[in-house]
Amino acid sequence: MMKGRKWLVVVIVAAALLSAAWLASGSRKLSPAVGSRERVVVIYLQGSIEDGSGGFSFSQGITPRNVEMQLRKAAGDDSIKAAVLRVNSPGGSVAASQQIAGAIESFPKPLVVSMGDMAASGGYYISAPAAGIVALPGTLTGSIGVVSQVIDMEGLYDKLGLKIETIKSGRHKDMLSREMNAEERRLMQELSDEIYDQFVSDVAAGRKLDKEKVRELATGQVYTGTQALELGLVDRLGGIDEAVAWAGEMAGLASPEKYEFPPPSFLEQFSELTLKVAALTDKLNTAPELQLIEYLEQRINRLPRLVLQ
Repeated sequence: MMKGRKWLVVVIVAAALLSAAWLASGSRKLSPAVGSRERVVVIYLQGSIEDGSGGFSFSQGITPRNVEMQLRKAAGDDSIKAAVLRVNSPGGSVAASQQIAGAIESFPKPLVVSMGDMAASGGYYISAPAAGIVALPGTLTGSIGVVSQVIDMEGLYDKLGLKIETIKSGRHKDMLSREMNAEERRLMQELSDEIYDQFVSDVAAGRKLDKEKVRELATGQVYTGTQALELGLVDRLGGIDEAVAWAGEMAGLASPEKYEFPPPSFLEQFSELTLKVAALTDKLNTAPELQLIEYLEQRINRLPRLVLQ
């Protein structure tokens, strides 16, 4: 009976995702005529920044692989003269943000960032190297800072009746699986300060601002688009159309046309869906108790994860 219910859930999820893929492939069209030679491509970057596989998926994450793939496609298309990145992100992985920022910095054509509702922390990090940044007056941006949270699970283990025995080489190897001592807190603070300094330096370089001025703004505070303009964190106020017009101006286009890449083919989406359904099926066939233990083990064994968020 239980297995039957699990397979019913899988079938329902598969049908829903397949329908979404079908609708997505049919609804998004090329913006202007394919023959246009003065195109500005708009690339949407939506969600948290993470170091994932980066292929097409139904999740909203931003990954280095996905961004690099789209930028390579834009760089190799002679009809595309400039690019606009529509960034809507609260931030995320430090390393992934740095890799994406590097790809943006090395893009060979004019590139403008158009900020959506939020381009904060890591979202601002990846925006800083752009040739120009356009934000809406109500955009939330800035939030230049680093945070790391370590969960002490000893109380939870006691309630679950779990006893953890640790055998280690290196006195700090288990520092993230228990309450940290003063020396370990100092080590984590040093890691955070190092990443913070990299963040400040990269923003200063990308925006061509004095590093100390950026440091004064880098309190973790969120700014509106209007405030960010006054502080020099963005260049103009406006939406996607203003960003496309500016990118076209940078490229010397008399009448730039907005363009979007077509979505992955139905077969590509179906292939991705198949992998997701297989993973979901495996998860549903795992006892809840084992799922909880697996989750706890992942939390115990993880390395320090500092995020730009």
